[in-house]
Amino acid sequence: MRLYSLSVLYKGDPKVHLLKAAYDVTTFNFFQRSSVQEFMTFTSQLIVERSELGSRASVKEQEYLCHVYVRNDGLAGVVIADNEYPQRVCFTLLDKVLDEFSRQVSKIDWPSGSPATISYAALDGYLSKYQVRPLRD
Repeated sequence: MRLYSLSVLYKGDPKVHLLKAAYDVTTFNFFQRSSVQEFMTFTSQLIVERSELGSRASVKEQEYLCHVYVRNDGLAGVVIADNEYPQRVCFTLLDKVLDEFSRQVSKIDWPSGSPATISYAALDGYLSKYQVRPLRD
């Protein structure tokens, strides 16, 4: 069970844009990592774009499950995980991250924000904390 990506996006008018993201691409071949990360960013934006405000969904994309939560205020979160990762845990994580993000980052900054301008450092920690490590004998 593995998490690959955790993203916070804003579903604005006319388009969706990425506010902050964390990735774990360590299981991929070194030469594939940047293209895998681009794929995850693109897929996250596309899924949020196609989702209604106030909705939650899990979408299968290739060998990944993408869990999306779009709040009524346009703030959205996407977790990309493998097929075995529990859906309930993903949505709990999204709830927690979006609540915390909305408390720490002013709503005024969402429509114009980007990963370079938004200061919210907790995503890498959450991605690591919620990673399920294989048990060792």
